[in-house]
Amino acid sequence: MFRKFARIAAVLACSAAGIAPASAATEIAWWHAMSGELGRQLERLAADFNASQSDYRVVPSYKGNYTQTVTAAIFAFRSSTQPVIVQVNEIATATMMGAKGAVYPVYELMKDENEAFSPDDYLPAVTGYYTDLSGNMLSFPFNASTPILYYNKTLFRRAGLDPDKPPLTWPEVGTMAKRLRDAGAACGFTTSWPSWVNVENFSAYHNLPLATRSNGLGGLDAELVFNNPTVVRHVAQLADWQKTKIYDYSGRATAAEPRFQQGDCGIFIGSSATRADILANAKFEVGYGRLPYWPDVSGAPQNTIIGGATLWVLRGRPAAEYKGVAKFFAYLSKPEVQAAWHQHTGYLPITKAAYDLTRAQGFYDRNPGTAISIEQITLKPPTENSRGLRLGSFVLVRAAIEVEFEHAVHGDKSAQAAMDSAVERGNKLLRQFEGTKP
Repeated sequence: MFRKFARIAAVLACSAAGIAPASAATEIAWWHAMSGELGRQLERLAADFNASQSDYRVVPSYKGNYTQTVTAAIFAFRSSTQPVIVQVNEIATATMMGAKGAVYPVYELMKDENEAFSPDDYLPAVTGYYTDLSGNMLSFPFNASTPILYYNKTLFRRAGLDPDKPPLTWPEVGTMAKRLRDAGAACGFTTSWPSWVNVENFSAYHNLPLATRSNGLGGLDAELVFNNPTVVRHVAQLADWQKTKIYDYSGRATAAEPRFQQGDCGIFIGSSATRADILANAKFEVGYGRLPYWPDVSGAPQNTIIGGATLWVLRGRPAAEYKGVAKFFAYLSKPEVQAAWHQHTGYLPITKAAYDLTRAQGFYDRNPGTAISIEQITLKPPTENSRGLRLGSFVLVRAAIEVEFEHAVHGDKSAQAAMDSAVERGNKLLRQFEGTKP
């Protein structure tokens, strides 16, 4: 009994002196960009890992949106206060690949720590974004999404529409959205992430190039070419629908999501990962559909591409933390962990095993529409136009696209002039990025 009290006293003495006991878990700082329901699911994931072992403790910290999170990590790196893990959105992949001295490639980390890790375990639509030309995984795939269509079944019934039949094509979206407006809906449909949905995924789904050089996957000298007749027609149609709020532009990023959740818009096109927040906040029955396409475009629909983010490992941290990161990534790769993440959030099941497990558990049968995201990205074998994209400074390029998109839908410019300007502005940014590389 005396020895037991002595041990307790020693621990208390260490704590009082600000010294951690020898057996204290190594903390793994993880900076992320997830709020709301997704943030709660992320916190739960970290807590489950922490409870599964006692050597390491993952400590998630929300740092704002993706841009804010990456910016915070860059400033922290300069002062040697960086986290060991940072969540980075997919369009910043080229930028992170260029930061060679700051990044610890995941395939090297897992090899150095003797943890099993194979890109072949992951869905091809995911690995294509985050591997180098030799097929080595540079970051850890974490949250991958793709845009799908959501609709308000209550508003569909009120408008005399079949609540079990979502629109499949853009003409059908226009027709149904008009019916919703005529029945009193504040807006027929809206979209989030304007460039991601209406330019980037639109191009892939219609097997059209966003840029040369396989959308940048083939080299830094890629040039944007999305100012083609099909994209221009689509943007022009949205601008025309905007006049009567058949389509109603709601802003950039996730600004459109609350409008659907609150019942303002009968149809919403956004990330498959929005499902968690929609189900948590919507007071109506939600329906799901695929991303619409223009039926007169040859080869459409092709396949959609992913959005979301991966986990990048930063150098300059103690060796013990890297051992813990490798253990954490191995934990995240478990089929049961990935399947639960997919089912709770709407993000894609990034491993084949997680998808097979989810299907075997009957999740897709019990929750109609939840398989749409993976059906879309695997609809057809990817082409040079639909594998994904890797373009330098694409956060800035996307912002330029969305500025011009706004000019078009608000009637300040024609769709052709807006897309021409977006391509011109974007290509200047690409050349600037290319010029900074050795």
